[in-house]
Amino acid sequence: MQPDIICFGEPMLEFNEQDSGMYLRGFGGDTSNCAIAAARQGAKTGVITKLGADPFGDAIADLWDSEGIDARFVDRDPVAPTGIYFVTHGPDGHTFSYRRAGSASSRVTPDWIPDDYLTGAKVLHVSGISQAISDTAADTVFAAIEKMRGAGRLVSYDTNLRLQLWPLDRARAIIHAAVARSQIALPGLDDAELLTGHSDPQAIVDFYLGLGCETIALTLGAQGTLVATQGDRQLIPGRKVDPVDATGAGDTFDGAFLSQIVLGKTPFEAAGYANAAAAVSTQGYGAVAPMPTAQEVSAFLGG
Repeated sequence: MQPDIICFGEPMLEFNEQDSGMYLRGFGGDTSNCAIAAARQGAKTGVITKLGADPFGDAIADLWDSEGIDARFVDRDPVAPTGIYFVTHGPDGHTFSYRRAGSASSRVTPDWIPDDYLTGAKVLHVSGISQAISDTAADTVFAAIEKMRGAGRLVSYDTNLRLQLWPLDRARAIIHAAVARSQIALPGLDDAELLTGHSDPQAIVDFYLGLGCETIALTLGAQGTLVATQGDRQLIPGRKVDPVDATGAGDTFDGAFLSQIVLGKTPFEAAGYANAAAAVSTQGYGAVAPMPTAQEVSAFLGG
């Protein structure tokens, strides 16, 4: 199977705090989450990365296999580990604690990219985290972006700012440069405010359009998503739910959005669908377990 969507970044094992104080094992990593969300919408999806040759890496590989995700070009590193993280919950929301320094995924280099496989896809999805985990990972993402552009393919970029991984000035420089070479940008409001220096959503999408990106889908939480192209912009209303855990909502949005783009939907139609998928994903704990299927999204929409 040649995937239509390829996601490149760091998959991780997740340990999510429950009301009992115990931790539920799950899966995370923004681009892996995106791949799963897209696959559950029926999109042909693949991943490229490195995993540790350890039980955590085995668990992630098994997950991808069960989700029908093509992982044939995922390498297993015999030395470096698979990354893990913990999610705790409090009155201000959820907090992430990472154990990922020196992970297998951070050891990618530009010469490792499976060129023909990559450029056979319609869309490459990467993120700020894909570039923050190491200097060589940042370089490898840029190389993958250029390969896709040279083949006339699309690049989707989620800014996904993690200041535990790099200082803001470096994050701004690299993320802005990557968005400028991407056709689709998927920022969240909180990150975009820090990265752009703007608080007005209209000014934020103007900023990213000014970098040369063609389509911006700025997620605004319960307010919905502001979608902007060079010729139009619309606020796509959010879907009201009582959230339990929003850990993977942004990644669910990304995967659902891209699944619709490869079907030929407009960015505005794709955002309406993705808003619904993201809302459903907040109804359970963890990043992956609550991600809905296409049938569940359809039922939520009343279809």
